[in-house]
Parts: sequence; structure tokens; C-alpha cells
Amino acid sequence: MATNKALGQHWLKNRVILEEIADLAGEGEICLEIGPGLGTLTSSLLKRFKKVVAVEYDRDLASKLPASFPGKNLEVINEDILQYNLSKMPQGYVVCGNIPYYITSPIVEKFVSVDNAPARIVLLMQKEVAERIASERESVLSLIVKNRADIMLGPVVLRDEFTPPPEVDSQVIVLTPHEPVAEDKVLEFIKKGFAQPRKKLTKNLATMLPRDELKDIFVKLNINIDARPADLHLSDWQRLYDKIFNK
Repeated sequence: MATNKALGQHWLKNRVILEEIADLAGEGEICLEIGPGLGTLTSSLLKRFKKVVAVEYDRDLASKLPASFPGKNLEVINEDILQYNLSKMPQGYVVCGNIPYYITSPIVEKFVSVDNAPARIVLLMQKEVAERIASERESVLSLIVKNRADIMLGPVVLRDEFTPPPEVDSQVIVLTPHEPVAEDKVLEFIKKGFAQPRKKLTKNLATMLPRDELKDIFVKLNINIDARPADLHLSDWQRLYDKIFNK
């Protein structure tokens, strides 16, 4: 079947890899699948979960998918996953999907930040983004995820395993949500600190405190005064926030 390039559609054709992804999702009562497309992953998930709720944005694909699984406990919803109300899902649900590259960040942020968080999130995404989320060299996205989930990288999926092949390789990432480590106000502070990520953090925060005071705080916290935003981990940002705003 032809793909819609505007929707970032690439069909994973390797059955072994599809089974590996489903294995990482585990087993249980209900799985929310993002962008089921032709249903290749759906087939594997239906073997492991009592029910699969598949949210598909493409109207044509959504209308045809149920006929591929007669008698199976599959609910197909034609909706944008970013607009889907997750409060409808029961506690303990699992999320799984091969997600479009162009909306990876908002999808990840939605599922790790929602009040009714899943028990587990298994996503196939652009390899570079998966590595960035798990990296010790931080970004706003990696810090948002690490604040609310444990991260495990899964198998790499080469571009040739898809039809049509994307321009980059993909990788599976497994996120296990937990209670937030830092408050929302710390994350807002982090976003301000990343306003110009290539600059020294003391320069980015200079609107909050005089440069000399900031340098003094950095020294007291044993943070390099030449550090860029990517050099600080979540615990560093928390200590820095506490020192600046609760001094």
C-alpha cells in the first residue's frame, strides 16, 4: 500500500523485529498502539494483550484496519494521538508504536507527563533522538524524560527494514514512568537555561542574577563556571534552582 509522506509513514516489514518490539511491551490487559498503519505490529500486540486500542490519524488506514483482525479485541480510533484523551485509558496500560519522526518529541513529552501515565512506553523512533534522550549530554527533552521515567535503549532497526526506507536508522526506546523527581518550576528554569544552548550557562542566566553572584553560586555547588546547559544533569539543575531561588 502507498504511504503518505506528509504523515511520515514507513512500514516496518521485519517480522522478527516486530515480535521483539511486542516482547518489550510485555503482556497485560490493554495496550494503546500509536499509528498502527497496516497493522503489522498490531498483530504481535494482539497476541500479548487482551485488548489493543489503536489510534490512527490516517482515516483510510483506520477504516480498513478492523477488517484485518476479525474476532479480535481491537478498537481503532481515527484521531491525532496528540489530541487523544488519555484519561480514557485504565491504569496500568502500556503504550507501543512506530512513531512518526516529525512529532517524536511532543509524543514522548505527552506520555511521560500525563497524569494517567502508562506503566510502560515502547517506541520505535529515529535512532539519533533515542540516543539523545538516553545520553549523558543533556537536552531539554532528555531532562523532561529523565525527570519522569527510567530509560532503556532497545534494538537498532536499520532503514532498509522499512518500506519505503527512511533516510535514517531507527531504534527502540523503553520508558518506565515514575513519580517526578523535580517540580514543574524546575523544568521551566531548565528551559530558560537552554534558551541559547551553545552559550555558557552563566550568560543564559544573567537576567536572573548578576554574573558575579552566579559564578559564586556555581563555585559553591562545584559546577564548572564555563559549563554549557548540556553539561548539567537533573540533580545539578535542581541544586542550582534551589540556590538561586531559595537562598
